[in-house]
Amino acid sequence: MKYVAAYLLAVLGGNATPSASDISKILSSVGIEVDNARLDSLITELKGKNLQELIEAGRGKLSAVPAGGASAGAAPAAGGSAPAAAAAGGAPAKKEEPKKEEKKEESEEEDMGFGLFD
Repeated sequence: MKYVAAYLLAVLGGNATPSASDISKILSSVGIEVDNARLDSLITELKGKNLQELIEAGRGKLSAVPAGGASAGAAPAAGGSAPAAAAAGGAPAKKEEPKKEEKKEESEEEDMGFGLFD
């Protein structure tokens, strides 16, 4: 992603077809070590293509991807009503379940094998 971002920065800066050295300069200016194999792959994939058309095609593909917003919003609403029910005299809420969910989220992040700014 950082290579694509550097490519887009070069294009926005007025360079319609940035070279590998242009992108390397951008990345090294912020302290990122350049992987030449990835950079060369990006350059060959984007060579001769209209960047605006690629962005529009990608935007169309992303609009078809389900985001799961409905189920994520329903879970906190249900979890939020449980403590209210307990305060009103209902069954007591279990405090161990949220801790398990937090541990699960951490393990999911570790399994991805990359960081946001790698």
